[in-house]
Parts: sequence; C-alpha cells; structure tokens
Amino acid sequence: MKIFRRSYLFVILGLLFCCCDSEDANHEDANYKEEISHEFVYNNDEIQTMKVINDYRISIGLKPLNKIDHVSEKASEHNNDMILKDNVGHEDFVNRSESIIKVLGAKNVAENIAYNYRSAEGALNSWLQSPSHRAIIEGDFTDFGISVMENPANGKKYYTNIFVKF
Repeated sequence: MKIFRRSYLFVILGLLFCCCDSEDANHEDANYKEEISHEFVYNNDEIQTMKVINDYRISIGLKPLNKIDHVSEKASEHNNDMILKDNVGHEDFVNRSESIIKVLGAKNVAENIAYNYRSAEGALNSWLQSPSHRAIIEGDFTDFGISVMENPANGKKYYTNIFVKF
C-alpha cells in the first residue's frame, strides 16, 4: 500500500508540472503580437528596384506588385543581419516567411537576394539570368517588400526582395 501511495503521489506531481491544455496554448499565442510596420521609409535604391521589377513584370504581361511596408521591414532586418555577419545568404528565411504568413495572412512567400550590384538594373539583370530567381520575379505573387542597404565598411550593396501572395 505504501508503494502504491508513493507511485500515486509521483503521478499527481507529474500531472501538475506537465499538463497544458489548448486553452493555455492559445492564451500564450494570443499574447504574442508582432508589430506591423506601416511606415517604412524607402530610399532611392529601393524605389528604383521596385520600379524595375514592376516594369519588367508589366513588359511580360504580368500585374505589378504592391509594396507592403511590413515585408520591406523584414527584408531590412535580413540585410542588417547579413551586413553584421558579413555573410550573404537566405539564413532564417523560414522564420521571415512564417512571420509574414502569421502576421499578414499570406499564402506564399519567396525571397531573392543580391549582393554588390551598383544599380537596381544590375540586380534585376542578375536575377533574370538565374532560372530560380527569374521564376520568383515572374511568379504568381501580389505584393512585395524590398530593402537595399550599403555596408558602411566596404560600400557594397545588399538587396533583399521578399515576394508575397495573398
């Protein structure tokens, strides 16, 4: 009987420390709210890059994309990260895309990056030479965000372009 009570006590303690129901989980999710950026300030390189992408899309019979400040903010965060780490790549793309899907309700998200192009036209031409990047630019997207930043240490530009479909 003593062994039974001791085992019962461990089961009760285990339940107290390990139980979580869907209401608790939803409560935690409800408290998480990412700020949505509505006032991204675009520099000339970003405006020009959006323009050349949309001009290209129109030239091949596609609709132009609408800019979304929140998506541009995510692109800017990625550029900052690449500059800080002195690394060019799609690191943490899954987190960026999941955030955009969760916060904005997007159905699909894709990303193009470029490095060390002096102009929007140069970055676009590079993307168009790559079948996978070209497919994104010509893809079934409705909106996009852009960030173009110059690394102050070496003057090289980083381009992050995130495409979204709702």
